[in-house]
Formats: sequence, structure tokens, C-alpha cells
Amino acid sequence: MADYQLYCFAQSGNAYKAALMLNLIGADWEPVFVDFFKGETRTPEYRGKINEMGEVPVLVHGDTKLSQSGVILTYLAENAGQYGVATADEQREVQRWILFDNHKFTSYLATYRFFNAFTKPLDPAAMEFLKGRIKAGLGIVSKHLATQAFIVGDKPTIADVSMCGYLYYPAEEFGFDIAAENPPIAAWLDRIKALPGWVHPYELMPGHPLPKV
Repeated sequence: MADYQLYCFAQSGNAYKAALMLNLIGADWEPVFVDFFKGETRTPEYRGKINEMGEVPVLVHGDTKLSQSGVILTYLAENAGQYGVATADEQREVQRWILFDNHKFTSYLATYRFFNAFTKPLDPAAMEFLKGRIKAGLGIVSKHLATQAFIVGDKPTIADVSMCGYLYYPAEEFGFDIAAENPPIAAWLDRIKALPGWVHPYELMPGHPLPKV
């Protein structure tokens, strides 16, 4: 058995954050497929034995079981001594961007993509509201990356791993091309893609392509 097991599925950008981090640090890990689209995360068994929150990712490392991507990334960085930072000020900056990602970035991107690509779209006004929030978040990140190579300083950290979680998925799943519309983000994504261990989410995790209905 591998050192780490990651409960995940290919379409989850939050799971990709953890899977990518495991790959980047060269961890001995294996994916455990979660059939989200058939409702596995909503079952009493999953919520009773795997994660009471009914979500992925879930990381298992010996007797340790963790959920929430930010917690998992922090744990892996501490264990591996990689993708962390040197000072308390930098650590707070990493946390600031991970919280921004979870609240203002990933949350809107993930919701919009889910309804656009995998189910029936919401009311057009609701979709436009989400898209407006996405554009605002992308603008903030694009402006930030116009003056530096990575989210915190001149080297990649778990803030970058968190922020990029949904940005490698195909443009057609969003209905617009994030990289093409935001050159600083495109350049940053290329820098992350060049890191040893980077793999596309649809190649790194099980469950792609989805079965045709």
C-alpha cells in the first residue's frame, strides 16, 4: 500500500490541488476513486466512514485522515519540507491567498463550471452573477501576477497549488478561455506546468472521461 491515499475524482479541482501537491513533492500515493456523479459522497457510508462533510478530497496518511484542500496542502508542505515559506509574514500571506481562493476564487469557478459543463445551467441571471464574480477574482489575481512570478514571492508555494486548482481544465467547460483573457495568469500557469511532477488533472486522477448517458 502507498504511503498516502487520496479520495478523489478527475473533475474535482479541489481534489486536484491535493493530487498535484502529492506529485510535486514526489510522494508515494495512490488515488481512491469517488463516484461523485453517482452520488457516492451523499451516501451514509461515505459520510460515516470517509468524510462527514460529504466532500473530496480526503487524504489518508497512516492514522491521519484530513479533508479540506487547504488543510491537506499545509500538512503535506510541513511533512515534505517543500512548497512552504521561510517567515511568519510569508506564512500569513500564503494563508491569506488560500482563504481568498476558497472564498472568492475556487468557489465561484467551481460552481459556474459545474452548472455549465456537468448539469443544466442555472437561471441566466444567476450564471451571469457567478461569471461577474469570477471575472472580478481573475482580475485581482491577474494584476497580482503581473508583477511577480508566483502568488507569494519568487518561488512556488502551496498558495500557487491552491489557486491553480481549477485553471487547467478545458476552456469549453467554462465557456470562456481564462488563460487567453488573462496573460499574467497564463504565464503563471506555464511556470507551474514546468515544475517537475506536474500532470494534467484528467491524467492524474481517475474518472475521466465521464460515461456517456
